[in-house]
Amino acid sequence: MIKLGVLASGQGTNLQAIIDASLKGEIEVEVSVVISDKRDAYALKRAEEHSIPAIFINRGDFSSKEEYEREIIKNLQKHEVSLVILAGYMRVVGKEFAKEYKGKMMNIHPALLPSFPGLKAWEQAYNYGVKVSGVTVHFVEEGVDTGPVILQRAVEVKEDDTLDSLLQRIHQEEYKIYPQAIQLFAQGKLKIEGRRVRII
Repeated sequence: MIKLGVLASGQGTNLQAIIDASLKGEIEVEVSVVISDKRDAYALKRAEEHSIPAIFINRGDFSSKEEYEREIIKNLQKHEVSLVILAGYMRVVGKEFAKEYKGKMMNIHPALLPSFPGLKAWEQAYNYGVKVSGVTVHFVEEGVDTGPVILQRAVEVKEDDTLDSLLQRIHQEEYKIYPQAIQLFAQGKLKIEGRRVRII
């Protein structure tokens, strides 16, 4: 059983999917701490409802990004976290943080990387006119959505899709694929070889 630390800035719907999968015994993990950079993030409330430590760390209380992220690392270490999960965390991870958890930090992205990195990826894809979009789970490196890909799932863009309907279907895939990637890590089945992640 490995311990997860989850970073979230918003509603925490992916966090909820991970908590649910853990409670059902589908993934061999314990969510040990949830940290947010937003005091009113609903993700913190979700954590509290499940008796998971919920911590708000205000970026404004620190003179630099490095200091702010050191405080996050301190809290992750205190809760003996083996894997860090970014779940709607709206900040780019800095060099020191990325190095500390290299190969032990995951993010989920609502598009098929390397296409459409950055914010509102589903909207970028929709506006570009792609026929297929999707979801990517990847390891985090310094840089925006640049780390090695763990799992991907395609989501068809239908003729009558709106931005909203496409996003809803992407979310449904996210809630399945993220726990799967976490379970592969928990079972020791992921091996990073350069840009490639091999599933053993």
